[in-house]
Amino acid sequence: MKMIRRLYADYLMPSRLGEYDSLLQRAHDAGYAQMSVRSFHRALAAPAASAERLRKVLVHRHDIDSDLRTAKKMFALERKHGITASYYFRLTTLDFGFMREIEAAGSEASYHYEEVADYAKRHRIRCPHEIRRRFPEIREQFIRNFNSITERLGLKMVTVASHGDFANRRLKVINHELLLDHELRQRCGIECESYDAELLRHFDAYISDREYPHYYYPMSPFDALGRFDRICFLTHPIQWETNWIETTRCNLRRVAEEIAWRA
Repeated sequence: MKMIRRLYADYLMPSRLGEYDSLLQRAHDAGYAQMSVRSFHRALAAPAASAERLRKVLVHRHDIDSDLRTAKKMFALERKHGITASYYFRLTTLDFGFMREIEAAGSEASYHYEEVADYAKRHRIRCPHEIRRRFPEIREQFIRNFNSITERLGLKMVTVASHGDFANRRLKVINHELLLDHELRQRCGIECESYDAELLRHFDAYISDREYPHYYYPMSPFDALGRFDRICFLTHPIQWETNWIETTRCNLRRVAEEIAWRA
């Protein structure tokens, strides 16, 4: 049964972009300001005059694990509604033209980092103590990647978001642990990590999309509107429209990485 559900989610599920379009309209009608992580973070530190703008907020965060095609469709819907959002790109999904287009529209394009998991898989490290011992080296790799993206993008990135990989789950070491280092943040000019407790405490509800048949966790964002004032909604484009080629590529890559890591 689980395999059947996975096949449906990956290859047969109808597009849910109409549902996303409806959510944006519903939030607008309910009086929510819809914005990026960067805008929300900076508004929190702004003068009291901005307090009214933050009274009812829906923060949109997109983790571009894969499927740039659907990400661009979601961006088009946001532009239609005149709202902004944050898009976090992995090294494997970087699209500098698209990222500049996002920034030009007032939204945010930044880095979805995974250096801890990458290092563990590359060096076949399966011990949490050993991977943490390598953190100084991994931090330097993060800085090199971050600076390279900034240089190629030609724009400053001030928030980032940790990616969750199967290696992180097996190690029980999350990529976000790297950003607990204050010096690293200063060197890169990072103001906020999307999983910072100081940021998350300002939300009344944190909702993430899920694959079929659940779609959302812990509740539907439609149900949260009107019930909660400050909502963060995390989405992944691949959950909203099937993309056979991209999904197959990602599935094969995941299998290959697991085999190599365990070899």
